[in-house]
Amino acid sequence: MWQLYVFSFLAGLFAANGVPHFIKGVMGQKHQTPFGKPSSAVVNVCWGWINFVVAAVFLYFGHVQTHEYRAFALFAVGALLMGLFSAMAWSKHPEYNNR
Repeated sequence: MWQLYVFSFLAGLFAANGVPHFIKGVMGQKHQTPFGKPSSAVVNVCWGWINFVVAAVFLYFGHVQTHEYRAFALFAVGALLMGLFSAMAWSKHPEYNNR
């Protein structure tokens, strides 16, 4: 049962983290990745895709179909926390807030 909780939460974190990278990459823009300075659009598409795949693997091995509502709730909490963390981190980034 612990796998359901942990893996659903982690899947939410990874899925939410993949969204900005994938979108920035698809739009042809550079964005920060764990590889250092802002990475190319192609690297960001790949990084976002990897995050989506990791999220899917966590959901698969978490056996979320046994307790769908709990899994969804934990996925949503993980996604919300990653979203809030990203919003706080990027709101302080000078490159994105010079307007």
